[in-house]
Amino acid sequence: MGNTSRLISFVAIAAVLATGAMLGTRSGSATPSRPTERTPADTLRDEAAKRLAKIDGTIDVPGLDSAVEVRRDRWGVPHIYARTQHDVFFAQGFVAAQDRLWQMDIWRRTAEGRLAEVLGASAVERDRLARLFRYRGSAAADWSAYGPDTKAIVGAFVGGVNAYIAQVKETKDRLPIEFTLMGYAPEPWTIDVPLARITTLSGVSNASTEILRARLISVVGKKATESILPTEPTRALDPVPGLDLTGLDLSSLGGVNNAYADIAFQRLEGSNNWVVSGKKTRSGKPILANDPHRAITHPSVRYVTHLVGPGWNVIGAGEPASPGVSIGHNERIAFGLTVVGMDQQDVYLEKVGPCPSGIGKRESGIEASRAAVDSRFPIPDSRCYRHNGKWQPIKTITDTIRVKGEQPRIVRLDFTHHGPIVSMDSARARAVAIRMVGQEPGTAAYLASLQLGRARNWRDFQSAMGRWQMPSENMIYADIDGNIGWIAAGYMPRRSWSGLLPVPGDGRFEWNGFVPVTALPQAYNPASGFIATANNNVLPPGYKTPISYDWASDYRVARIREVLTSRNDFTVADFQALQHDDLSLLARHLVPELVSAAKRLGKGDTQAVQMLARWNFRMSRDAAAPLVFEAWAPTLARRANAMRMPAEAAEVIGRYTDYEEFEKFLTAPAGAVSAAARDSLIVGALADAVAELTKRFGADTTKWRWGAVHVAELHHPLARAFDLPPVSRAGDGNTVFATGGANYQQTSGASYREVIDLADFDNSVAINVPGQSAQPGSEYYDDLLPLWGNDKYFPLVFSRARVEAETKHVLKLMPRVGK
Repeated sequence: MGNTSRLISFVAIAAVLATGAMLGTRSGSATPSRPTERTPADTLRDEAAKRLAKIDGTIDVPGLDSAVEVRRDRWGVPHIYARTQHDVFFAQGFVAAQDRLWQMDIWRRTAEGRLAEVLGASAVERDRLARLFRYRGSAAADWSAYGPDTKAIVGAFVGGVNAYIAQVKETKDRLPIEFTLMGYAPEPWTIDVPLARITTLSGVSNASTEILRARLISVVGKKATESILPTEPTRALDPVPGLDLTGLDLSSLGGVNNAYADIAFQRLEGSNNWVVSGKKTRSGKPILANDPHRAITHPSVRYVTHLVGPGWNVIGAGEPASPGVSIGHNERIAFGLTVVGMDQQDVYLEKVGPCPSGIGKRESGIEASRAAVDSRFPIPDSRCYRHNGKWQPIKTITDTIRVKGEQPRIVRLDFTHHGPIVSMDSARARAVAIRMVGQEPGTAAYLASLQLGRARNWRDFQSAMGRWQMPSENMIYADIDGNIGWIAAGYMPRRSWSGLLPVPGDGRFEWNGFVPVTALPQAYNPASGFIATANNNVLPPGYKTPISYDWASDYRVARIREVLTSRNDFTVADFQALQHDDLSLLARHLVPELVSAAKRLGKGDTQAVQMLARWNFRMSRDAAAPLVFEAWAPTLARRANAMRMPAEAAEVIGRYTDYEEFEKFLTAPAGAVSAAARDSLIVGALADAVAELTKRFGADTTKWRWGAVHVAELHHPLARAFDLPPVSRAGDGNTVFATGGANYQQTSGASYREVIDLADFDNSVAINVPGQSAQPGSEYYDDLLPLWGNDKYFPLVFSRARVEAETKHVLKLMPRVGK
């Protein structure tokens, strides 16, 4: 959506306090001071507090079969007890809307391409993209792919959401404050809202890496590109003879890259999970740990729920706008996920031209609408694309995007049989189209968790994973009988080519079905007694089915394995500590190279070298060395890129950094680059880093502290009045703690963590920042932030006895007949 900026009128409540958008940028970062006299911010906070959802007592709700009990514990987790499956999920939708209605509405508008209705013209292109990637296949095939009762469950969930929407619109006194600030009201959901596909773009970034490799080939050739961006496992690049790869860059993706802008042209740096068998725990039963990583946002991307009813007793986290639980446990099994990074996209370069006579007549009604057409998306004469030796008409859909404060925009959505056309290059007579697994039935994110939540054993788990198509996930497993396992689940296309580069859309490069779940990487009760994944290369030795060639670095998973192999008496507390482990293996590898190079150049006694030489390689909040390292390592990598590759390639690569390949360059025998030149490179980069730090933070290094600048800032999307204080963080993007981000801050990582004890589920713990409720003024709005900021957890209570002991609020939802 770009840098969307909004000025919100507070009507009679307050003056403008904020700019920014959930999907854009927000100016300002500091929480305003609180003077003695009341301010507009105080008035706004008071107004928000008046609108809190009712979480005690009784509410009559039409649509329920029978009474439902909702017990919210001390940490805001709703434990839902219902007598029918319908009521379990109806109540889940109702309760999620109580806590997250505005967030859910923005999610819904994002997925449906309706943000411009409330944000204005700046969101038009983002809306067009969402509509381009809308699922347009068979609804019946889509529903059946998730499971036989999924449609009924989703319908119940949507019914609960709508019941709460109707309630707040009727009374108006509990409509979340954000709707008032933005000047609109939520609309009822349709049953297909949770089936949206646009959010799945964030889990499949292969299109951007295809473009990156194509750009490199066009400037330095195939061999150099293979060296600069090596694959795992090694595979020669296969550019199609005669295919023109020039002129491709990010703009060729037409905005698709903005859906995952934080990872464009980078290997995925995501989540951690591991599970150990009873032979490695003090209790003799498995323990499972998971910390999925996403952007650190306010409110949180995840919502914790406990669902209890006929056939259901599952607790854990999911996305607030989707039914079920995707990370958690039931009475018998536990499960957690990390992104695999399967190659589920392909970029097609379609040859386009005027249609021959009689082919591809323009849709009726377009001429009449021409005056209202958005000038950025004009409706041209009929066009065709070349496929299987024939000209085929480009399918064109004209759509209307309503825009706040302006006339509606009529836009064009073009498709070949491969998928949406995201850009046109008239000079080269080609269009760029993207085929993505999300265009297939059954690929709405996380809906397969409705089968997973009822799995009782490994066989059930395998069956549920057979329905898990997007996003591709390393799903780990443990059960109360002591078994552990893992499946790299996802809908993986079969190809006759590598999938590493764009290909012509002429019919020679088509998918040939999908890899069955039984042929995907997996393990059950391995001899090692543990399984760990961290978006790394998970292909078992000898595995021949190509599912990806690009992975996250091994730094996180190597550290996890290092700890898991060190002992056999792990506890839940041990895994809490491991999830916050701040030891940098990258630093442990690089700093000795620096110290040796500095000594060889006679600079071993400089303050910065000595600081790093004495360092224990932990990215601790209270130390200065992590700050020096964090400034030095990327500076060194950029300088090394300029030394080890042609200037044209370095320009294309930009800030892309593959530290594992960079390490090989530093330690390789002297060749084209002499040892002396590398020494100068290493030490010179440190001097540059220290100069930059001195300019920013002053010359007194005793005042430098990693935790003073490495902070997570949790801004409310609309108003500074609702901002939360910044939180000091340890770790970085290459530690298990995984607190990466730009400008030394943490902008991504684990907002949710869980450690599940299969010996006693009540001994399990979790954290979800900043709180369960997104309603400013709620006791659950930011109550979990101090725990998260201090590396702590709350008990994930499960048994009825423990839930009752920890209950703070009880809400009865009663069926209401009539209006």
